[in-house]
Amino acid sequence: MYSTLVSTSESASERLIESTRELLWERGYVGTSPKAILERSGAGQGSMYHHFKGKPDLALAAIRRTAEELRATAEGVLGGPGTPYERIQAYLLRERDVLRGCPVGRLTMDPEVIASDELRAPVDETLDAIRELIAGIVEEGKEQGQFASSLDGEEIAATVLATVQGGYVLARASGSPTAFDAGVRGLLSLLAPRQNSPARAVPSSPR
Repeated sequence: MYSTLVSTSESASERLIESTRELLWERGYVGTSPKAILERSGAGQGSMYHHFKGKPDLALAAIRRTAEELRATAEGVLGGPGTPYERIQAYLLRERDVLRGCPVGRLTMDPEVIASDELRAPVDETLDAIRELIAGIVEEGKEQGQFASSLDGEEIAATVLATVQGGYVLARASGSPTAFDAGVRGLLSLLAPRQNSPARAVPSSPR
């Protein structure tokens, strides 16, 4: 009996967090009301306040999980096999729901999130971690002679993130992933190792 109650309690907590994650991505912080969370999760009001102090506490748990998930995905791709260029290429070309936007990047445009040091921290930390990882890969590529020695790892990393996040904005504005794909192809063309043989074509970004 006790184990059943614990399982049900954990299930309610998970549903609340996952529903909040979805709503934050769809509607932003202001549009994510406790009522909407309860309706989406199917949990009772008592469950929300049993597990969380209120909406800010629940939102923080949701944002942390979203940030951790994005970071893990980026680390998995950037830490995978291949040359430094191929790993950056894999990151830029990985499958994304371009028209829906980045679940973490969109939080940076939410004034309620940005105004809160606590809510903003997981977002900032995740983007910083990904930027540092890319910068390290660029420096690795420079040491191997794959990238020009004049490149600055931090600047290229910032450019990669700006291309991805800016691509989301342009794609959503136009209702088409074309702008995102073009930005990714352009950046990869600029980063492509210069060889005596003709440069290989950069594949289109998946939809």
